[in-house]
Amino acid sequence: MTPSTEVLAEVDALFAARVADGVAPSSVWGVFDLHGLVATGGHGDRGDGRAPDADTVYRIASCTKSVTAATLLTLVAEGRVSLDDPITTAVPAFAEVVLPSADAPVPTLRMLLTMSGGLPTDDPWADRQESIDDDTFDAVLRAGLLFDSVPGTRFAYSNTGYALLGRAVARGAGVPYTEAVTERVLGPLGLTDTVFSAAEARGYVVTGQRDDDGSWTPQPMTGPGTFSPIGGLFSTVRDLARWARFLASASTTAPEDGPVSPADRRGMQQAMRIVPPSVVPTATRPTAYGFGLFVEQDDRAGEIVSHSGGYPGFSAHVRWSAEHGLGVVAFENATQAKVSVPAERALDLLLTEALDTRATATSATGAPATRVSDSAPGVRRTAEATHTARQAVTTLLRAWADPAVDDDTAADLGAAVCTPNVPLDRPWVARRRASVEGAQAVGADLAAAPVDEQSSVPSHLRWWIPGSAGRLRVEIRLAPLAPGRVQTLTVTPEHAEH
Repeated sequence: MTPSTEVLAEVDALFAARVADGVAPSSVWGVFDLHGLVATGGHGDRGDGRAPDADTVYRIASCTKSVTAATLLTLVAEGRVSLDDPITTAVPAFAEVVLPSADAPVPTLRMLLTMSGGLPTDDPWADRQESIDDDTFDAVLRAGLLFDSVPGTRFAYSNTGYALLGRAVARGAGVPYTEAVTERVLGPLGLTDTVFSAAEARGYVVTGQRDDDGSWTPQPMTGPGTFSPIGGLFSTVRDLARWARFLASASTTAPEDGPVSPADRRGMQQAMRIVPPSVVPTATRPTAYGFGLFVEQDDRAGEIVSHSGGYPGFSAHVRWSAEHGLGVVAFENATQAKVSVPAERALDLLLTEALDTRATATSATGAPATRVSDSAPGVRRTAEATHTARQAVTTLLRAWADPAVDDDTAADLGAAVCTPNVPLDRPWVARRRASVEGAQAVGADLAAAPVDEQSSVPSHLRWWIPGSAGRLRVEIRLAPLAPGRVQTLTVTPEHAEH
């Protein structure tokens, strides 16, 4: 669905407030769906007296990591590297690193991709290392590294790990990392405004700033080097939204053609390594890391894919709903600005509107809502079977509420809808009595259309039936059997608040 003008105005106000509050000299945002940019806005002074727009160039910092991961996956697809290769294959100097225990494995490419190489979190130090060369990095490795855990056992956000992956990309491709990324990913997708140096940029390049007690201090631009894989890219709202759409399309019925296969793109957006709450104390959702991307699990919206970027003088963020293909990208030019905060709020506003609209449409039509992430034919069949089961359960509840239907008939009707475990878990007579009493307690109109509907997975459905004193919540889960039988059925009265 297209976001309303009212919600887009709320989104714009979030970023306008950032400049008004002195968080950053400039702030720019874009809302996109699977078809392109839906809306953009910019505030403040980008450096030439103008507000930034969708083609203004900012550093995207760690948003680069998804591009690094995707480039590596193109080499894996060609058999040039393996995700289970030890990093010493690409970086021989790492063999001189003393591992944290005698039985610790050498970090593999897979471990480094998922931030589980055992290395400490290193943002402040690593962000200043971009321009060093391979020889200097090798010297760092030979001098030894610290470990926070045995490789392969825990999540820890490591830029050093992605710098090592850049070396693996260069070795597998046979060309420098920046050249491999441009030739394999950026070029084929037409991301011509996404580059590794300010000199290559076609649009106006914003200068990063640091807040020094109320005055802005320009920050120097670093050039490409061994640490560019951690965050070296410059880009625009338009280009980064295009990149996110390419990734998001992998979950649709018609994935975009491109240099990274749909299967690999879906793999990038899977929860590979749990991120402990202590790492993201402000997170409101369970969070994990895939390949160069964070994956959050929202109770209502499903998976939300994202990545932030922070470099001296810059803050970037991109996030999208895997289910809806709706997303937000935002940039600011201030150190530690954390533009992720308004970007997250913006997507929440957009998704709330989309979900409420979908629930209203579903209630009106009774048809299953379209979910981008459920686009595989077999998964769509499951969603359709669940909605068919909803209709059958609705008919069952109405029959159970009819005094003319005896208990034996009620049991037979239940058995026609549910799997045999259901009466074993709770007898039909008790289930019928509880559902009737629950409906009566809230004055539920069992003939009315649902007022809301939620689904965590295609085989699950929860809906609410309106009543004069509250509403009745009905929830089902289907067994994995092709006929689509209900294995879990709960009916719960929810009284209106007085």
